[in-house]
Amino acid sequence: MTSGSGSVSSCGTSALPSDQDDSKPLWKYVKKLEKVGEGGGNTRFQCNFCQNTFVGSYFRVKAHLIRISGQGIRACSKVTFTHLAEMQKVVEEAEMRSKPIQVPLPSSSSRAQQSSFANAGLGLRKEGFEPKKRKGFGNSPLEKAFNLEVRDQLKSEISRMFYSSGLPFHLARNPYYVSSYTFAANNNISGFVPPGYNALRTTLLQKERANIEQLLEPIKSTWKEKGVSIVTDGWSDAQRRPLINFMAVTESGPVFLKAINCEGEYKDKFYIAGFIKDTIAEVGAQNVVQVITDNAPVCKSAEMLIESQYPHVFWTPCVVHTLNLALKNICAAVDSQRNEATYAECHWITEVAGDAIMIRNFIMNHQMRLAIFSEFVTLKLLAVAEARFASMIIMLRRFKLIKHGLQAMVISDRWSSYREDDVGKAGFVKEKVLNDVWWDKIEYILSFTGPIYDMLRYADTDKPALHLIYDMWDSMIENVKMAIYQHEGKEENEESSFYSVVHAILIDRWTKNSTPLHCLAHSLNPRYYSEEWLNEAPNRVPPHKDLEIQEERNKCLKRYFSNAENRRVAILEYARFSGAGEGFSSFDSLHDRGALDPKAWWMVYGAAAPLLQNIALKLLGQPCSSSCCERNWSTYSFIHSMKRNKIQPQRAEDLVFVHTNLRLLSRKSEKYMRGPSKMWDVGGDAFDPFEGAGILEIASLSLDEPDMEAVLFTDEGDDNDEDDVITC
Repeated sequence: MTSGSGSVSSCGTSALPSDQDDSKPLWKYVKKLEKVGEGGGNTRFQCNFCQNTFVGSYFRVKAHLIRISGQGIRACSKVTFTHLAEMQKVVEEAEMRSKPIQVPLPSSSSRAQQSSFANAGLGLRKEGFEPKKRKGFGNSPLEKAFNLEVRDQLKSEISRMFYSSGLPFHLARNPYYVSSYTFAANNNISGFVPPGYNALRTTLLQKERANIEQLLEPIKSTWKEKGVSIVTDGWSDAQRRPLINFMAVTESGPVFLKAINCEGEYKDKFYIAGFIKDTIAEVGAQNVVQVITDNAPVCKSAEMLIESQYPHVFWTPCVVHTLNLALKNICAAVDSQRNEATYAECHWITEVAGDAIMIRNFIMNHQMRLAIFSEFVTLKLLAVAEARFASMIIMLRRFKLIKHGLQAMVISDRWSSYREDDVGKAGFVKEKVLNDVWWDKIEYILSFTGPIYDMLRYADTDKPALHLIYDMWDSMIENVKMAIYQHEGKEENEESSFYSVVHAILIDRWTKNSTPLHCLAHSLNPRYYSEEWLNEAPNRVPPHKDLEIQEERNKCLKRYFSNAENRRVAILEYARFSGAGEGFSSFDSLHDRGALDPKAWWMVYGAAAPLLQNIALKLLGQPCSSSCCERNWSTYSFIHSMKRNKIQPQRAEDLVFVHTNLRLLSRKSEKYMRGPSKMWDVGGDAFDPFEGAGILEIASLSLDEPDMEAVLFTDEGDDNDEDDVITC
């Protein structure tokens, strides 16, 4: 210890050079004894002035030495004024070094004009002349009234936030981004500091989640009357942790419930069924109509465990998964002994698709070829992941759209003159693109798979479609047959070996997908009893005259009404409804069967059959697929990306919960469909419906949407920004 006039630096220090931190210079004026605890920054230290021992972080060291009260540590009584002054100087210098460098902002409009005048007058200054300054320039009453200079500075601050953080410009269309600055500008909150890192990820996040849960209550209150479908799907996050997410879907939209981290667990039927049962109890067993999963065997096994406990809850395989598997069986037939007939008849499709993949890869993997391609074709070649639904059909549909551009490219001088890559492959590409027979095969594939693809696209939304699936399967198979027979030039009563194979695949998939619930929902759709629908095709019969539907419908009614007396009442109600009996025989009731929305019809005319009406109002509002869960993984990967892969699963779940449900609530607003924030969550700066979360989720669009490649979003702000065109 030195005397009062001595230098502070002469006080002993035990800190090793490796412990030195320029931002915490006071550590060298104490002696570090030991680390306290495994985490945190608490250390047991001894003051070099008073020799007392304390436990704490650097902030307590600072409070002790330079006498800051209220920090849970007493001030050092041995520090003199000289010591104190020198230590304060050291602290101030450290704080100056640790302050971020303030890069100046761009000039405001008025200062920019002054700068341009100054630059223009450089030549005058060289000859000894000084330009005259405009009197009162930059301080006019108009500028003062609108505070233009401050407005310009704020715009520069906001734009710098975008540029420095790599934020997409699409964020500027987010209504919550706009409202945050509008609120700040219209309220006197001087001295306000934006929330920091920890607050955003902890307290504010939990507060927002609680708020969203409260805002979802009006939707949840309708579940008892409208019914709800539990939809679940599995996925792996950026750290390869297996996750299962659960959503509750009604006609109001999909509500995200939770995502379960299954890391280190054996996911058998008991494990899966346990989580589904917990979710059913959370939603309310009396509200649940069905549980939709993919077609995995473990989900099928879990079905029995669920239905044994909840007889009125049906397990429904995802229609989109089923159709996708059918397309894979047809378009990518596997060569096996059991699949010999299918492979023999469908192998040519695999060959055509393989040629298309080779052409796509050859163009996209060569910089010069891709540059030549871009000169002739405005659309891009799609690299569709095989895991995507109908990936092969999507790719062939894109080839059809760019056919003429490809042909113009391969006969151009640029294509012929560039010979630095594989000349053999280039010749193969040219031969195939100019081969009319090859294009005819693509046209044929798209024609007979078109009905399957169209049904898949319709089912790949959140629209109520459970009551349409039975009829859609029948119509789809008939349309496939029509396309094949038309191409082969056969009569309807003739045999087609190719169609026989395709038909067998579709029937096999439908048999695995069909459930009694599809038949009951089909039976309760009044449209299928109308003259308009029956006359659309010669072989159509109303549901009450179809033996298969009758058997499956009675299975459902038996599960819904375990009491024999109630079941008899429900059967009599169905008899009156299907036969246009008492309560359903009025002219308006019969006329509106084919004119009104099925659910609206039951609300208007269904009071005569209260038991049946209650079931109909629930079934006619249910989805048929787990597509909302599939799309929600895009949201999850957007939140928990490779760049944020250290985020904990629980915090990621909170973010996804807020993100997904906030967008659901936003779509209830009229402003969602008009104004500068129109469909703000649909596209982004890198619109791409096939990879990542560029599109996140679209309410009624799915799979490939070429029309969306030219969607025009206009910025109606006062800056007259150029229109943002989203292209794929």
